[in-house]
Amino acid sequence: MKSTPARPPETPIASPEENGLPASLVCVLTFNASDSSGAGGLTGDIAAISAVGGHPLAVVTGAYARDSSQVFEHFCFDSEAVTEQARAALEDMPVQAIKVGFAGSPENLATIAEIASDYADIPVIAYMPDLAWWQDDLIDQYLDAFAELLLPLTSVLVGNHGLLARWLLPDWAAPTAPSPRELAVAAAEHGVPYLLVTGVPLQDQHIDNVLTSAESVIASMRFERIAATFIGAGDTLSATFTALIASGCDLGQALAEALAYLDGSLENGIHPGMGHALPDRMFWAQPEDADDDDEPLADPLDASGFEIPPHDTQH
Repeated sequence: MKSTPARPPETPIASPEENGLPASLVCVLTFNASDSSGAGGLTGDIAAISAVGGHPLAVVTGAYARDSSQVFEHFCFDSEAVTEQARAALEDMPVQAIKVGFAGSPENLATIAEIASDYADIPVIAYMPDLAWWQDDLIDQYLDAFAELLLPLTSVLVGNHGLLARWLLPDWAAPTAPSPRELAVAAAEHGVPYLLVTGVPLQDQHIDNVLTSAESVIASMRFERIAATFIGAGDTLSATFTALIASGCDLGQALAEALAYLDGSLENGIHPGMGHALPDRMFWAQPEDADDDDEPLADPLDASGFEIPPHDTQH
């Protein structure tokens, strides 16, 4: 890694208070691929983290070539470029939480794991996106590296129910799909204390979102299924959840607020292209309807006492 020249003593760095800025700025470091369509990736992370009051420190791991329908290609950055970006930000600003999106390669996962190991007091929220667009052999290599290198450092793993079931329990033979808690037991074998499972199918056109450990379900919120097909919802939820954890929310409160934000983003979703709909992450900035009396569908379970743990490095 290239060394950064030290600031000369005659130009001291002013404190936030001396600059008239708040001292409690919440900084969130996010690793993800650039998404020129604006559907997800770093574009979604930056908007979502900013929307809930965080300051995003965005590390580019690569770039998607995609539109609102599909991913055509991904161009991966080398691990040195990822390292230089992340360490420059970490050595300058206090980071309260780290989000890991799509790293692009096993080499980049190793780099991110090494960085997270050096900052073991910072919680890591890892999101596993849908990789069905990628080559099968690359998917297998990526998932194996993720499980071996990053899961032991992960405080909360976030992913869709079906995807997590295929990944964490590939030999599941029961006639019904594994429950979120059963998935959490499998994740705990890799060192993950908490699992946020999204899109759990329910009857009557509803889906459940469950935050659980291997021991018990911590919080759960169900929503009515939206008819439109969205892309970018997972990045939006995981980035928002990470920023709320960074701001000091406990797990239950962070889940409730992140899901409420996602629900608003999808309910006010936009359709800028010829493909799928995108979340409107700035819906809250639009004028409110005076007759809007909507109430939440469900209250989260009591999650008091469940605080986010710093990860204990195993590397």
